[in-house]
Amino acid sequence: MPRRRSPSSSSSTAPRNRTPQPVRVRRRTFGDFVKAFLAFVALLALLVGVPFALAVTAGWPFPETFEPMEWLKQDISVGTFLSILTFVVWLAWAQFTACVLVEMKAALSGVGVPGRVPGAGPSQLLARQLVAAVLLVGATAASFTPGLSQLGQSLDGNQRPTVAAAQQTPGLFAQQQEQASGAAAALAEQASHAEAAASTGARQQGDTKFYRIQPPEGRHHDSLWEISERHLGDGRRYKEIFELNKDRTQPDGSKLSEASLIRPGWIMEMPGDARGGELVEMPDEAPELSPEVRQQIRDYDRTGDHARGGGGGAAEVSVPEQRPAPAPAPDEAGGQEHAAPARETSSFGLPGALLTAPLLAAGLLGALGHRRRQALWQSAFAGIGGRRGMEPPTPTGDAQDVQDALLVGADPEGVRLLDRSLRGLAASLAAESRPLPTVYAAWLTKGDLHLQLAQPSGKPPAPWQLGQDETLWMLAKDDAGRYEDADTAAPFPGLVSLGTMDDSRLLLNLEAVPGIVSLSGSEADRAAVFASVAAELATNGWSDRMTITLVGFGEDLTPLAPSRLRHLDGIEALIETMEAETRQRRGALGAAGHDSVLTGRTGPAQHTRWAPHLVLLAAEPSAEDAVTLAELAADASRLGIGYLVGTGDGELPGAAWEMEITGEGKLLAPLLGLELDAQLLPAAQQRAVVELFVDADPERGPDGPGDTPPFLVDVSEQGRPAVYARLVGPYEIIGLDTPDGERSALLHEALALLLLHREGVHPRVLSSALWPRGVTDDVREALIERLRAWLGTDPDGTPRLGADATGRLTLAKSVVSDLDVLRSLYHEATQGRGVDSRAVRGRLLTDALVLVRGPLLADRPEGRYRWLGHEIVDAQLPLLVADTGLALSEFHMEKDRAEKAIEALNAALRTASSDERLWNELLRATHALGDPARLTALAADLLGRSGARGLPPRTEALLDELLPTWRDDAALAG
Repeated sequence: MPRRRSPSSSSSTAPRNRTPQPVRVRRRTFGDFVKAFLAFVALLALLVGVPFALAVTAGWPFPETFEPMEWLKQDISVGTFLSILTFVVWLAWAQFTACVLVEMKAALSGVGVPGRVPGAGPSQLLARQLVAAVLLVGATAASFTPGLSQLGQSLDGNQRPTVAAAQQTPGLFAQQQEQASGAAAALAEQASHAEAAASTGARQQGDTKFYRIQPPEGRHHDSLWEISERHLGDGRRYKEIFELNKDRTQPDGSKLSEASLIRPGWIMEMPGDARGGELVEMPDEAPELSPEVRQQIRDYDRTGDHARGGGGGAAEVSVPEQRPAPAPAPDEAGGQEHAAPARETSSFGLPGALLTAPLLAAGLLGALGHRRRQALWQSAFAGIGGRRGMEPPTPTGDAQDVQDALLVGADPEGVRLLDRSLRGLAASLAAESRPLPTVYAAWLTKGDLHLQLAQPSGKPPAPWQLGQDETLWMLAKDDAGRYEDADTAAPFPGLVSLGTMDDSRLLLNLEAVPGIVSLSGSEADRAAVFASVAAELATNGWSDRMTITLVGFGEDLTPLAPSRLRHLDGIEALIETMEAETRQRRGALGAAGHDSVLTGRTGPAQHTRWAPHLVLLAAEPSAEDAVTLAELAADASRLGIGYLVGTGDGELPGAAWEMEITGEGKLLAPLLGLELDAQLLPAAQQRAVVELFVDADPERGPDGPGDTPPFLVDVSEQGRPAVYARLVGPYEIIGLDTPDGERSALLHEALALLLLHREGVHPRVLSSALWPRGVTDDVREALIERLRAWLGTDPDGTPRLGADATGRLTLAKSVVSDLDVLRSLYHEATQGRGVDSRAVRGRLLTDALVLVRGPLLADRPEGRYRWLGHEIVDAQLPLLVADTGLALSEFHMEKDRAEKAIEALNAALRTASSDERLWNELLRATHALGDPARLTALAADLLGRSGARGLPPRTEALLDELLPTWRDDAALAG
């Protein structure tokens, strides 16, 4: 049987997913054989002819003796220059020979990208082209790569795949990326391709045809799509071939169960209207086939009735295996800590989209916390009394609901494991001098991570394991937990969540897609997908640097990450920008000698170069602009550029992967075999998220938040609270009986959360903080009732635990913490009665500093209070204590009481030990004592604390002023 022809005479070495648009496969011509012959002659001349000619005319390049001193004494003559030139030519020949060997090995193995010969950019390119031309007429077999839909099938006997009904993919991931010129040429044919006729699917008597799956040509693999395109005229009729051959036993004993997984040597029965020279109608009348193959076809034909009798229902798609949840362990409250399936069923009006997007919520929550801390630090070092920003704004309305949804839905632990796993993989591969594999997608299933590779890349480094074939790498959650932080660049920063299927979350690597990813559907539905993708890319925790270009977005998302996100006005500006970017990246890769950004990402410059550039085009481009974008995207995956483009009708020329978002929130990709519950960020929630970030912007104008605490208490003798909790230092509660031991820890933690949020806490936020893995509604309600009973009622019968109009839990004013008192005392001293009375100010500041007994909740139990990681109180409290210490120090220095000032500053340093302002004031107060020895000792202590980082510039300048000899003293001590 004739072999299937290669679609191109010059295949790129980079793997690609074939475009799902119909592309004709060009057969090898006489010209191809001529090119292969000429390439063979050129290789023979360069590899054999050149050294033979050199040996005959110039001789061996090395001298007979090694006498360097004698060589230096000789006169420089024409013969010397000729000898040097001959040696250079020998070196060039040796380098070219090495390039040929490297390219030949890579082409024959079909695994990985060719290694890079140092300093051999043009030479290796010539060797690659000659080797590709020679191997055009004879290819080797390689493994097949399944589609996304079958990722994570059982690895051993005790793993059972979860099954869902969906459409299948015609082997998209097994295809190779063609040269940009070839892709651009195919676009014109794709754009003019008409809708195919309705599929017949009927098997006609006496007209049975068969096709035998061919071995790969180079790195190009056969697929049902291309078989259907060649012999049925329309690649979309691959489903007919699949239905005719589904679950029938193949010659090797296996069965076709996935449209994307076909193997060389398998036999496919074809529909009756199939045409083409590679088909076999009567095996006995096909002399080109071996007797063994003819017998295989006859045996396969006998299984046809069984295959048709089985019905033609929807095909099954395997998604990552669902591991059984671990048995729940008793928690400290005597109940059960529920696994993920036991999450609450009611949302209490919180945005459901963010509740079901744990990675997106974690990224947004982390970025928001960073922004708020940045605002605090900037305000702290402004050095202005009564400065703005000490108290972050309390969100209201939709913004408050979105913030609560982020707190409930976020999975920072999952983000941390994903980041460490990917960086750990990159570090392990770098240690073995192996390149990063091209990863098309990742699945997260109950903490297990599955990577879908574009092509086989060998055995993964431990603790990673192979999946059901060499294109699937898997890391179990327990193994991922052993990874530590790795000092390596993020290997796959373009991964972004698209949705879930059977409790498995899909992340698509936009950076690696060989072309454009199109998204069709209504404008509002598309916008929700685009916003989700943009927000997660901008804030995720598994990437370093990247550029995200947005075009056609109704809401400006730039406040989420101003250093990553940029908006362009239209498609014209986008095309101009990306043309320049593409040229620049191609030139940079060529100059560095890299095949792709993945190679550069593991090199010495990994932290400063090859950051991805992802383009999100929400507006539908015109036909002309779509073709231009497709031409730019033809080589994008090699350059680290990804394109996600919206379209209304689903037809986008040059789209490599096509997706559709439905009004029901389903993300469909039939050719990838996917039907996901899409991850969305609707317009209202998008506006609320942006509002949170805008309000936290440290550069906001005077209308921003002020210094007034959200809750002020009566600091007079008449203002004694009924319940007083000490949080600054060891946790103590005064005014309540200690609850029974089984539930004491949970009740104390719940009260602490409520005390730190006087504006109110949503019941779901409370339960997600206490039970991060989830809890049922009845358990949560039981806890709230116990907490209400424990806190009791005020003398007027009002419960001390109530609820506001939105249903959020609030504490009565009679329940107070020492942090509330500390804030109120400082506010009263600096903006209240202490402004007009020096004596009142000193007393209030002294009382405030006495409250500070250590860090917040200093003795909290191991494993509890993890929600504090989402809070900024850990940054607020040291700043508040430092401000109090500085104000009291200033109070004493006004009367030249340096010892008292030093005592106040030391008290504040016990909680805010890293605050530069406190150390500088301590140096000034010590200098005021007039004791050089004491100042020298303090400078030495401060220098020792600074470690390898050294002293801050302001502190160094102050020491130069107060103690000019400190540098000499430090040098002597060192």
